[in-house]
Order: sequence, then C-alpha cells, then structure tokens
Amino acid sequence: MENALEKAKVTLPIHGFLNLKEFEIPKGEALVQAILDLKKEKNAIILAHYYQTADIQVISDFLGDSLQLAREAKNTDADMIVFCGVHFMAEAAKILNPTKKVVLPDLQAGCSLADGCSGEGLREMRAKHPNALIATYINCNAETKAESDIIVTSSNAEVIIESLPKDRPIIFAPDKNLGKYLSKKTGREMILWDGSCIVHEAFSMERIAKQLAENPGAKLIAHPESETAVLDLAHFIGSTSALLSYVENDDCQKFIVATEEGILHEMKKRAPQKELIPALVFDESCNCSECFYMKRNTLEKLYLCMKYELPEITMNEELRLKALKPIEAMLEMSKSIK
Repeated sequence: MENALEKAKVTLPIHGFLNLKEFEIPKGEALVQAILDLKKEKNAIILAHYYQTADIQVISDFLGDSLQLAREAKNTDADMIVFCGVHFMAEAAKILNPTKKVVLPDLQAGCSLADGCSGEGLREMRAKHPNALIATYINCNAETKAESDIIVTSSNAEVIIESLPKDRPIIFAPDKNLGKYLSKKTGREMILWDGSCIVHEAFSMERIAKQLAENPGAKLIAHPESETAVLDLAHFIGSTSALLSYVENDDCQKFIVATEEGILHEMKKRAPQKELIPALVFDESCNCSECFYMKRNTLEKLYLCMKYELPEITMNEELRLKALKPIEAMLEMSKSIK
C-alpha cells in the first residue's frame, strides 16, 4: 500500500486517482462511514455543487451553487476544504483560504468554459478596449480571474452588471450566452468573449418545443447559460439556486428542466409531489444533460483524497492576491442576495 501511495504522489499532480484498484477502498455503507470518520479526524468540510452525483450530495456538509459555495468556503473554520465540484471552484476556495488545505477528488474535473478563456486573452481584449471594465463569470481559472475587475455568478450577475458605471464599456467573459441574456435584462451592451458551456449548449430547441407540446401545462425552466433559442421558450430563467426555489414555490405541478441533470436530486427533495422532466439535448441517442467533468468525482475518489489529502490545490501567492481582489468585490456587492 505504501508503494501505491508513493506512486500516487508522483502521478496525482497530472492525473488524480485513476487506478483505484491500487488502493484498499471500503464498500457500501462502510465507505460512507469511512468518509465521515475522516472528516471528523481531519476537521474537514465537504462542499458540493448541485451538479454532483446524488451520493456525494447526500454526504456533503454544504450543498450549493457557485455563489453559495464561495461564501461557505470563505467563512468555514475547517482545516481542510474538500471540494466536490470542478477545478475552478476548488481554486476559488484556495484563493479565499490561503492557509487552509484545499483538495479536489479528481484534478481532471475541469470546465469547458474555464478551459476556453485565458488571462492572456483577456489582456488582449483590454488592450483593444482600454476603458472597459472586465466582468468575468466565476467559471474561469485563477489567471483569468486575476485579469478581471469583478467576478460574477449566475445568481448575482444581473445585480452586479447593473451597478457598474454607465460610462464604462463592459467586457464579459467567458460565457457568451449568459452575456447575451444579461445584455437583454440590463440594457447594457457588452463586448462578449466567444465561449459557452458544452452542457447547456447541447439542449435542443426543437426537441424541447416537442416536449412542451406533449406536456400541456408544464413550465420550461432554464439556466441562462443556455442558448437564446431555448431561453426564448422558457417560462422562467435563473441560476441553479433560483431554479430550485422556483420549482419549490411555484403552483405548477410539472416542469421541464434545462440545466445539468444533477439538480434533479435536490429538486425532488424540495418538491417531491411535482413531476420533473429533463430537457432533451440534440443527440437523440442520449437524452441526459450530464456534465462529464462534474461526474468525475466519485465517493471512492472522495475517500482517497481525504485519506491522503491529495490532490491538493496550490497557487502562487502573487496570482492568488490578484485573483482575490475581484472575488472579494463580488462578495461585497452580493451581500443582499440570498
């Protein structure tokens, strides 16, 4: 086992826990109990996004969207933050907690938005528009955050965009669909980075329109990362947490849900009497809207990452401080948002 651990320490910075057969991992309820024991032993907190698998959501200490998780990461008194989400989320937790250990079950839990936007690219856009403010969606890496004036999430983006000086142009990155939606909502024209989420872009307007026709009385709810054609069909558009609240509180009894399918677990808990139908995607061989990256995290990897405290998120202090400034600006401007 020591040989396996030493091998893991060498390969983890790139690959994470790939060959799980090299490790002794408890099964079933024993695995869940082992994770709970490790959490107590190491004074750790498990933060999980709504798009994680149900078994991870159930075992987490805090379940939330990007804004909620950023707040929880900033305020925790745990010694170790175990982030069940994607890489940019764990990075944000480290930016906010330089003295705490932050671990991620799988380093390859990335994000198509984050991968498609670079700090260098934002610097080039700023050079072309020197008077512009850069508002960047939290779905980006630390280098991109460091080049931004303020960070936004889908929960607070509208409030923040509306509050920015009217005499300054806005560069919005990296999600063009969210940017288009915000421009329409706020009336602010923005210079958009050409990026998108592979999950939300996969929804098919034609197949969803057919779903609506086949389910009279159903309401379509959609995340603003979806394409405009899908948003135009939606009865309600909102962040992950807003979609949850809408389903829980609206009188409608049937919803077609256009966001990552992991949210359905929490929706069913909050509104067990309501019918929830996943919105259909373009690929007719697959009707699910699953994020491959989010689902890289598993209970087995969660156990190993807590036991060995790897893979650990580390960061250059100069970069961390630069990336911290726009995140703190976001948190300050978002205090009124639940």
